[in-house]
Amino acid sequence: MDDSNVIVLVMDTAKAAALGEVRDHQETAISEIASDGVEYTNATAAAPWSLPSHASLLTGTYPSKHGAHAGYKKLESSVDVPYLPSLFERHGYETVGISNNTWISEEFGFAEGFETFYKTWQYVQSETDLGEIARTEEGIDKFRALARRIVDGNPITNVANAVYGQFLRKQEDDGAKRTNEWVYDWLDDRDDSRPFFLFINYLEPHLEYRPPETFADPFLPSDVAFEEAMDVSQDAWSYIAGNTDLSDRELEALRGLYRGELAYLDHRIGELRQLLEDAGEWEKTILVITGDHGENIGDHGLMDHQYCLYETLLHVPLIVHGGSFTGGIESDRLVQLTDLPPTLLDAARIDADDAREAFQGRSFHPDAETDPRSRAIAEYLAPQPSMEALEKRVDKLPNHVYEYDRSLRSIRSDGYKLVLGSDGSRELYYLPEDSDERYDRVEDQPETVADLETEIDEWLESFKHAESSGSVTMTDSTKNRLEDLGYLQ
Repeated sequence: MDDSNVIVLVMDTAKAAALGEVRDHQETAISEIASDGVEYTNATAAAPWSLPSHASLLTGTYPSKHGAHAGYKKLESSVDVPYLPSLFERHGYETVGISNNTWISEEFGFAEGFETFYKTWQYVQSETDLGEIARTEEGIDKFRALARRIVDGNPITNVANAVYGQFLRKQEDDGAKRTNEWVYDWLDDRDDSRPFFLFINYLEPHLEYRPPETFADPFLPSDVAFEEAMDVSQDAWSYIAGNTDLSDRELEALRGLYRGELAYLDHRIGELRQLLEDAGEWEKTILVITGDHGENIGDHGLMDHQYCLYETLLHVPLIVHGGSFTGGIESDRLVQLTDLPPTLLDAARIDADDAREAFQGRSFHPDAETDPRSRAIAEYLAPQPSMEALEKRVDKLPNHVYEYDRSLRSIRSDGYKLVLGSDGSRELYYLPEDSDERYDRVEDQPETVADLETEIDEWLESFKHAESSGSVTMTDSTKNRLEDLGYLQ
């Protein structure tokens, strides 16, 4: 075992192309970190939304194997699916998780292996959360509801969390400031006799977009003021259903707000680096900066990050700094987030042979004797939200929206990308000449379609699939927090 610290930092909903535009526009902390590390410009997620993508990132396996997706919303413990925090814990690391995204919590199976797991949406860490009462009740009903529930668990804790969740947490950001404040205190108090594994999910780029004005202004159209941009509808599901029309100008305003969120998060990442330097940990830390998936803002007629496997959702940033990842190198090697677990075990010099046999990812560590991958696979095993959930939210759901009621898989190889739908649909793109995936070549390249379809069929037959299915129980407070994020249940 090495004594290097390892940090996995996920910028939730960070689209590679948009982050690149922010970095081209101004000096960024991320670019400074990349200038001394290795940046992988051809990195892809294994799934287009948070739950399955984080599960793949932390297990080194694809959704079909780890089983966490919209059809079964929990990562179950399994000897067949290794979990990266548990592996570091078993090898003597202090393991700490910080989440700003409700999906990434113990309720959905992500807290295993973490000695400390901190959820920023709670002022006091607790299993009881009354935040939904503050959100869903009004006037005297709010106080009556609080009175009924106040005796559950610790009354003082419950009131503090309810007030914080409704009135205080969102005044500054989506948790990045509080995350860094917690890290500051933790670094100051921790026992540094052993290295640490730290996982952080920063939520800022996620809908709804509410960046500080000073970070948003440089990215807004010249004729759109910040207040006007903030008034543009961010109702993704109404837009997808065609019930909300957004002009090109309004979409550009939303894209400006989104880039403002990325710029603000970059500021907080720079702050995190300074905390590590001040604590004397920076030089002995291997830092991964990535995104779990991207975002559609009018792209392909969609908003948010569901219902497709286009590169707008799969192409993510990936920078690794520290250890053998040095030199300011920019690599176009094809990598996937599933490759991170074996890579980080190599970086920490941890053998974990059983886990390595179970990984579907392959190490891209500079010292690893592995061939670069020749293909990338992604899965979207069930629509989220389901058509039933969407029907409850959107009046008069148009017929074309039901086309999204399907599962999808994609495979990239030799520049071609094939997207297969459970409804029999096929889309083929040649990314070197069509990075925006506008020109479907299915009719022009039937042999390529057949070859790639055979390749993905053989891949599916090469491993045991998860048997998990059905609904997963979640508390009302969790359900409401997810719906606040746009995840209809």
